[in-house]
Amino acid sequence: MPERPLLGIGAPLPGTSEPTERADAARNRQLLLDAAHLLVREHGVDALTMDELAKRAGVGKGTVFRRFGSRSGLMRALLDHSERKYQAAFMFGPPPLGPGAPPVQRLVAFGRARLLDIEVEGELHRAAEISEAGDRYTGAPYNLLKAHVSMLLREAGAVGELPLLADTVLAVLDAPLVMYQMRVLGYDREQIGDNWAAFVERIAGPRSPVE
Repeated sequence: MPERPLLGIGAPLPGTSEPTERADAARNRQLLLDAAHLLVREHGVDALTMDELAKRAGVGKGTVFRRFGSRSGLMRALLDHSERKYQAAFMFGPPPLGPGAPPVQRLVAFGRARLLDIEVEGELHRAAEISEAGDRYTGAPYNLLKAHVSMLLREAGAVGELPLLADTVLAVLDAPLVMYQMRVLGYDREQIGDNWAAFVERIAGPRSPVE
């Protein structure tokens, strides 16, 4: 039986119109979230209002409120949307981020991909008022990342308590820290990415040559 895609829609129910409605609703929701992501990337999180999203997506404001309930609900949905796309990339996408590359190469690609939208992620966490503790470290999104990093560290032959080591590795990519490094210390994304690569290689060993 083929594996169900991470973002897949449920199988149609024979003899009903519900599947089409569900598929349309899911597709429209994804279009709204893609438009919201672009707004945040282009103009910052403060520009993401229900009015602006409705205008960008070409729908009525009531549609946006029905989908997300409030601006805070929209922020949370957008965080979840971004997280799922990222998860799909490292679980099922092409190497080196996805399967098929040596583990250290995959760890390096994991960090560089995470940095691409780090400002969006950090601003969304702030706007959605998600705490630094509590659910952030016990919830499914963080623990999926941690399990993935732990697996790659194990495959690379890293030494130590892997759960603790995975937490330490992920802390280097923490959005508030990276945003401080960029906005206050003046480092650019490439410098931070290079530092991530060097850090990973010190912990897990040098990258295997590309075959």
